[in-house]
Amino acid sequence: MAPLTGPVTTGLQIFAIPGVVLLIAFLGYASQWVFHTLDLQPGPLSKNQIITFNLLLLNLWWNYYKACTVPPGTYTHARPPSGDDDVDDKTKGKKQEDERQKPMTPAAGQRWCRKCDAPKPPRAHHCRHCRRCIPKMDHHCPWTGNCVSMQTFPYFYRFLVSTNLALWYLSRLLYLRFRALFDERNLPAYLGPSPTRIALLTVVAIACALVSLALGILLTTTTKAWLFNRTMIEDWEVERHESLVGRQARGGSTWWASEEEEGGEESSSEETTTPSNGQKTLRRVEFPYDIGIWNNMCQAMGTRNFLAWFWPFAGGPTVSRTAGSGVGWDWEENGFNAQAGMWPPPDPDKQRRGHWRGNADTAVKLPTYATPEEEKAAFKARQERDQRLRRRRQLMEAQQGSGIFAELEEDEELEDLFPEQRKREKYEKGLDGEPGWTNADGERLRDFGVDEDSDDVVEDDIVPHNADFDHDEDEDVPLGELLRRRRVASRNPDT
Repeated sequence: MAPLTGPVTTGLQIFAIPGVVLLIAFLGYASQWVFHTLDLQPGPLSKNQIITFNLLLLNLWWNYYKACTVPPGTYTHARPPSGDDDVDDKTKGKKQEDERQKPMTPAAGQRWCRKCDAPKPPRAHHCRHCRRCIPKMDHHCPWTGNCVSMQTFPYFYRFLVSTNLALWYLSRLLYLRFRALFDERNLPAYLGPSPTRIALLTVVAIACALVSLALGILLTTTTKAWLFNRTMIEDWEVERHESLVGRQARGGSTWWASEEEEGGEESSSEETTTPSNGQKTLRRVEFPYDIGIWNNMCQAMGTRNFLAWFWPFAGGPTVSRTAGSGVGWDWEENGFNAQAGMWPPPDPDKQRRGHWRGNADTAVKLPTYATPEEEKAAFKARQERDQRLRRRRQLMEAQQGSGIFAELEEDEELEDLFPEQRKREKYEKGLDGEPGWTNADGERLRDFGVDEDSDDVVEDDIVPHNADFDHDEDEDVPLGELLRRRRVASRNPDT
């Protein structure tokens, strides 16, 4: 699926759109030249066939243009007003500019995008190609150079439909000519078309068959997503959640530690439950946005007029300009869960353990020691911790290639460096052998164009970082997650 949902190799995207244009031109116009001969039965295209085929091509070109150029949507977040009314226009304009640049602060339990430094609405994801949060992101399509999102889905779907219609019509024209060749196979060769024309006809037929197969599959999966109101990314999230729940049912564990191990208070997250042994467990969450086939289709197309769904000049839904509410911000749910807003469910590889820093007292405090020996012991402990962190980073930087996870697993020093973490963590490998989970097709979120490092689910209260609070952020993240981040960074140096 990676070639359809966003190539990982940097720079290849620039050849995708020119390649599509050349392919459409070849199948659409080279085929008409091949058909335009009396030697190839049933002869040149009739007037009606020429008009029909070129109208389908014109419809295809228009829908492809719209799928490439319609913006995927942008969120405009409101900044808190300053409350100063008695100021002149110049000063007021400067204050408004300062307010727009003022950083926002995440609230407890709120999805937060670290790249945009802003709240992340439901169903939104940060695209590593578009470099912003996209409403109801399905995937980033390199063949259109655009994200398939809430705003672009109607245009993308009309493009798929028009392309498949043109391919099916071309397939019928090809079938008639190959059937005529088969019926006249016993005639002398000089009575038929030239070898060059037959070779070109064969190339057109092979290209048409391959493209029809690929786009037919894509149309089928996109239609399924349309009917059930579930994007490719959400399909991945559903499969991931089922995997976590199934692993828990089989007696597996996550890197979430028990309350006794953490020494802190238990989080009151609605998505987790805590049994008597203190171990956090996942609660099954149903996908909430499937509200019925008819409502799903109307919501995706932005209108209940089904005649406009396939009209080439029809529009689509747009993100509301009212920050925090309206289209693109609020999504109707089916009520299958205990409360609204439970999707996406918590992922141990993504969830930020915000309560660790929240439990700490970040007030400026100078350490006091009763004796010089205690002060020396504290200094030695800090020194050893710094050395462990330095060795940890050096180990990560020293490992190269696809076998980085296996090499680190075999490194004996890890047991000495992180004994407690090694007891709690249970690493996962994808089908490609790299750290991190993949679905049954071997896909990761980055294959859909998602910037995986932008996700930051805040579980508890956020405590601002204090320079006097001696805390290293990497200590809050499992080693497996740090390895995954490094692999993502090495694959995407431009992001």
